[in-house]
Amino acid sequence: MKGNKIIVVGSTNMDMVVKTDHIPEPGETVLGGNFFMNPGGKGANQAVAIARLGGDVMFISKIGDDIFGKQSSQMFDEEGIDTRGLVPDENSPSGVALITVDEEGENSIVVAPGANANLMPCDLEETLDKIEDVSILLMQLEIPLQTVKKAAQIASGNDMKVILNPAPVPGNVDGVIELFPFIDIITPNVKEAEMLSGIPVKDEKSAKRAGKVIYEQGVNNVVITMGRMGALVLESGECTYIPATEVETIDTTAAGDSFNGALAVGLSEGKSLVDSVRFACRAAAITVTRMGAQSAMPYRNELVLSILE
Repeated sequence: MKGNKIIVVGSTNMDMVVKTDHIPEPGETVLGGNFFMNPGGKGANQAVAIARLGGDVMFISKIGDDIFGKQSSQMFDEEGIDTRGLVPDENSPSGVALITVDEEGENSIVVAPGANANLMPCDLEETLDKIEDVSILLMQLEIPLQTVKKAAQIASGNDMKVILNPAPVPGNVDGVIELFPFIDIITPNVKEAEMLSGIPVKDEKSAKRAGKVIYEQGVNNVVITMGRMGALVLESGECTYIPATEVETIDTTAAGDSFNGALAVGLSEGKSLVDSVRFACRAAAITVTRMGAQSAMPYRNELVLSILE
């Protein structure tokens, strides 16, 4: 395997967050709550998580030529992320996410993708296959599926480990399954695992059944993230259950992104898949104790301290 550099291909958004007592039902207006803006996007979140945990990361994304795009680019530089893969889009605005967070920390999210929808396969050719010492490619599904497929093909042909966080799962589930021959590790949450397998995930037992269906569809390694229930690792058909760290949950918005970033860092450092998932669970546990997305991502020393406590 090459080096330990990680490339993230994915989305960049500006998150507009309202914290309120409950998520509105259809037709309901909820008064009250606190509002703030925070840089987000699943790809950007995962790149920040990797950088803060000590990983060597390059981020490939498309941003609008607007104030949100400029703010995001500046923030990536400040985090120490390699931004040679950022592609400006003069015709579309930067992506925006509207997020409601209830008093239990659960969230509801609507995304206007903007420039993210214009990240095309041709945008990868100048960077992805020309960067040396890359060991891992990490992707999500907030960019066009054809771009995800192209990146996975390039990576698998260049001896990179490919991790797919299938979020959000599109209506075209078959299009996601077509990616499986190029994927080394897939990391769905319980809802995404149900969409990919057809099996509702309610507990460890049902997670094993769903994981085995996904495994039989062609992905050797399946990691199902289950929030407070922990994570299930299916590695070449063998299951390992990893319990979650118990914490007081404030906001779950970027927990999955923190998990995936930490997973990539662990693997890049030579940890086993199971140990990398344990590492990722600790990162996600810290993230949910804070409001926001990138602002909630932990630093490496915080994970060390969490082990000592």
